[in-house]
Amino acid sequence: MADVKRRLGVHTSIAGGIHLSLERARELGCSTIQIFSHNPRQWLANEIPAGASAQFRELRRTYGIDPVYIHASYLINLASLDSAILERSIQLLARELDLADLLAADYVVLHTGSASQDNARDARRRAVGALRVVAGTKAWKAKLLLENTAGERGDISSRMEDLSEIIRETESALIAGVCIDSCHAFAAGYDLSREQGPAQLADEVERYLKADSVKLIHLNDSKKGCNSHVDRHEHIGQGSIGIEGLKRFVNHPVFRNIPLVLETPKKSEEDDPRNIKAVREFLGE
Repeated sequence: MADVKRRLGVHTSIAGGIHLSLERARELGCSTIQIFSHNPRQWLANEIPAGASAQFRELRRTYGIDPVYIHASYLINLASLDSAILERSIQLLARELDLADLLAADYVVLHTGSASQDNARDARRRAVGALRVVAGTKAWKAKLLLENTAGERGDISSRMEDLSEIIRETESALIAGVCIDSCHAFAAGYDLSREQGPAQLADEVERYLKADSVKLIHLNDSKKGCNSHVDRHEHIGQGSIGIEGLKRFVNHPVFRNIPLVLETPKKSEEDDPRNIKAVREFLGE
């Protein structure tokens, strides 16, 4: 795709065949994409037929869609106190990476987990241990991105300092960096609606992480208020962050060149085009 100023895409459905996610992305004019590689609410991740994966890889090249992000299953919880869930989570995360390599995807985006019955520090140590197990399993071309969370009860990764701790203590090249979700950051207390909000978040990124560790932005408005600790995405400009807040965020020097993927609500076929148009307008495209 020629003359792409900013990589912009949406989380796209794989219904009917995984290659159709790329067709849908192309119809929307996307230059990047995020998908699930399987049903994210099931522990079983079925095989992707060789023909389907080859078709996906070819269409990606043809349409110039880059990077490709796989969002890991919602069932994965590397902080769980339940040993059976923890073991299944480790196995499923390894499977996610296998499927990502099969599709020649660049990154797997991961919510590390939660443990409401434990203190956050011990829960993060458990997640670190699980990540070390996964990293020691084999080598993958795809890399992990840890996503910030909204600060709901039990969350272990809602602050930049939390993400930094997990990455530092895992000590593995498997983790390439982080994905920052604007709705999650806002819900966790980073007030992106205020003029200085993006700069304050950027300061924490630079203090606890490296600026170039941010490999993806999930650009979502928020149904709830700042510091609500509630993860509810809203259409661009229709939530509590607002157009101006999101515009300042994505155009801040620390964040201005990072690919954007929208995870905004999809209640009609007009939702994705409308949200993409709103973002393109404040990107000056």
